[in-house]
Amino acid sequence: MSVPVSRRSVLRGAVLLGTAGAFAPTPFGGSAASAATVGRSPVDPTLTTGGTSAGGRVTLGRVDQPVIANCATWGARPPSSPVSVVGSRPNKIIVHHTAFPNSTDYSLAHAYANSREIQDLHMDGNGWLDSGQHFTNSRGGHLTEGRHGSLYALLHGQTMVQGAHCVGQNSQAIGIENDGIYVDVQPPQALWDSLVVFCAFTCQQYGIPASQIYGHKDFASTQCPGLLHDRLPELRSAVAARLG
Repeated sequence: MSVPVSRRSVLRGAVLLGTAGAFAPTPFGGSAASAATVGRSPVDPTLTTGGTSAGGRVTLGRVDQPVIANCATWGARPPSSPVSVVGSRPNKIIVHHTAFPNSTDYSLAHAYANSREIQDLHMDGNGWLDSGQHFTNSRGGHLTEGRHGSLYALLHGQTMVQGAHCVGQNSQAIGIENDGIYVDVQPPQALWDSLVVFCAFTCQQYGIPASQIYGHKDFASTQCPGLLHDRLPELRSAVAARLG
């Protein structure tokens, strides 16, 4: 993300399962018949924020799955059209900051409200079909799915949904938005710790090396993700340690 002129004028990033009820019988926002995408799998209707069944969590490899609130949980709108599924695994993670003001409300409720605000901006302001990023990380360390279908894809580890968070990388990189603006201040420890766990789990699920974690500014002329970019070597090392 670049530094915004105002809270609702700049966000260019991305977040993923939890369809909006009757709108979408598939996990990707649209009927199976109408969604012209690649690599789609049927949804498990019991899948929630944590894993293979209602209230469950998966433990695969060395890194436990973090709690990630799906789109239904935080009250997402349905996508305006079906999201596209890429029938291959992503090869990298791209770290963003939202460039929103640094809120001192670290609650789960605020994380959900922030996810709704991002989606509204991306759909109503940018004209996108859904949130652009795959996932969002709040200043309180709460993780939420961004674009519909992202969490489903992550848990299964074989496909990804196409995002809208970094030109030229949207069909090969998972985008994680970190709420706040970090041009001249560091993020809260809770956000940092959550980012480490999220990246480690995502690397594990998709077989992404920890060395393939980048910042938005590696691919575009932007200040995003601010000082988080300076800490990418630290992030890669922390993720590699968790992966073992």
